[in-house]
Amino acid sequence: MRDRKSERHARTRAEILDAAWETARAEGLAGLTLRDVARRVGMQPPSLYSYFASKDAVYDAMFAQGCREFLEGQARTALTGDALADLKAVARYFIGFCTENPTRYQLLFQRTVPGFEPSAESFAVSEEGLKALRGMLAGIGVTDPEALDLLTALGTGLADQQISNDPGGDRWIRLIDEAMEMYFAHISKRMKAGDAP
Repeated sequence: MRDRKSERHARTRAEILDAAWETARAEGLAGLTLRDVARRVGMQPPSLYSYFASKDAVYDAMFAQGCREFLEGQARTALTGDALADLKAVARYFIGFCTENPTRYQLLFQRTVPGFEPSAESFAVSEEGLKALRGMLAGIGVTDPEALDLLTALGTGLADQQISNDPGGDRWIRLIDEAMEMYFAHISKRMKAGDAP
């Protein structure tokens, strides 16, 4: 039998999350208030507590939702087995994901909300994406943690520059392939020299 009460609760939670994202895009992540979210869904602010225990619980649900969206898209990224082509594809996906929704990028990959830390459960979802990237690198023989750090720094650096200095444009997006070629040449050289296992 269907649990109609649970279904209504889940639909309302989803509506609240949609309203929270709309509010965050309009007011900034740190400017999100439960009063504004409640107004967008047509309820009194105290009623939100039937769905989320606190504003941090709303942020946490947004964080988990964003991480799941990232993982779904990452799973659809076509890899060819060619190391450089795959690095470019992964970087294009990551930077595209970040620049299509800067608010989501800020919540997932920056510390924009003072005092907010995702729950262990939500953070575990985000770690799946990093695990997949680590696995892709291991598939081309790169297991050095610094190589992963460098790759993520390049990706977030290009995303930050694009969002900050050319929103809606492609000034830094155009540099993705070149950045990945430089990165690949660097790690290949280190691997040959025996610096990276």
